[in-house]
Amino acid sequence: MFLELIAVFVAGFVGAGLMMILSALTGRRLPRWSVPVGAGAAMLIAGIASEYSWYSRTAQNLPKGLSIAQTVETSALWRPWTYVYPLTDRFVAVDTASPLKNAETEGLYLVKLYFYGRWRSNQIVQVMVDCAGHRRADPVLGDGSPPLWRDVGPDDPVVKTVCAEV
Repeated sequence: MFLELIAVFVAGFVGAGLMMILSALTGRRLPRWSVPVGAGAAMLIAGIASEYSWYSRTAQNLPKGLSIAQTVETSALWRPWTYVYPLTDRFVAVDTASPLKNAETEGLYLVKLYFYGRWRSNQIVQVMVDCAGHRRADPVLGDGSPPLWRDVGPDDPVVKTVCAEV
């Protein structure tokens, strides 16, 4: 986050500098307010570019064995450009490199889900996936009660990713 802040400030200086050069080249015919407007526009563009490139940068740097199962695109009123091109600010990755296979039940796996979010801390959750029944459940916490299964169907992104990879 700190490096992004520095990048935005550098973009502001570059934008102001470009407007100053453009003003000098035109014989000082540009209005005086064009320099701060150029700086602000450059800072805004740098911030927007950083927001939009977060997902691709994070996805490229995932460790081997993590497969992206689902992405979440958002639009917001305070970012009107996201209505034209939605912003991916969250995604779920599945650890398909080391699923734990149930020895007693065929097609039952225990996998880790990694929840990534822009400006959020990452979370790791273990879930059980039943590839034969197209359902998933949180694992048992050790109190002896059976897991609560949810029928999510074969099109569920987590079930689809786990069952395709194992």
